[in-house]
Amino acid sequence: MEHLTTGALIALYVSLRYRRDGRPEWLPTVTSWWHARLCAALGIEISVRGRLEPGCLLVANHISWLDIPIIGGQGEIGFLSKAEVRTWPLIGWMAEIAGTLFIARGGNQTLNIASRIAGLLASGRTLVIFPEGTTTDGSEVLRFHPRLFGIAQDAGPRIQPVAIGYHQGSDPRPETRAAYIGEDTLVASLWRILRHPNLVADIQLLEPIQADANESRRALAERTHAAILGALDPVRGERKQTPEETPNTCIEEMDLEPRPAFIP
Repeated sequence: MEHLTTGALIALYVSLRYRRDGRPEWLPTVTSWWHARLCAALGIEISVRGRLEPGCLLVANHISWLDIPIIGGQGEIGFLSKAEVRTWPLIGWMAEIAGTLFIARGGNQTLNIASRIAGLLASGRTLVIFPEGTTTDGSEVLRFHPRLFGIAQDAGPRIQPVAIGYHQGSDPRPETRAAYIGEDTLVASLWRILRHPNLVADIQLLEPIQADANESRRALAERTHAAILGALDPVRGERKQTPEETPNTCIEEMDLEPRPAFIP
């Protein structure tokens, strides 16, 4: 609770100052700190392999809303997010103040968003996209939508694939309780995570991929997808368990279709 209160006060201060003086230079550092502290407050252990490479567009598979703070806590990183996140208590407020790019699902915004992303990358910022366009339970990586991969060809940044997975304690098999899918709600997901400690988030920062000028966006998307798929644990398809049904947790929804997530 203390950590959430601190985040709310930071968000309020920055919001008021931003209207008057513009976004402060220290904001990305503070946002990264807040992401890291949020994960710590939730009792999530983060295991990182590899290192962030400067000047890259990060491309990650997508399992949960937790993907944002676990990656965001690794450095000064921005995100492309669905418009719905802006309405989430505190998290949405912090995301907006930190300069997250929001996309309304179904909107014809590809060119505008691509231009804004290219501008951010050119200014030296690091940005993450989730090209599956939805979340999964972690047992698979869906096909990557190729549209935004054109940025890496047009603007010139390298792509750094990021493989994300979750497991419980020392058991390496995928943990589905971290997933945010189906008709799950943020509150139900948060409560489920708090009730089951020892969650470990695995982040693999893979070798960057340089886009080939003669390569199609689809081919680049498939190459990135293959890198992430190859990095994930071979046992990811073996579910550790089916979460037991408990009141008011929406766990019964966990095996439904993946939910629309943080990019269209």
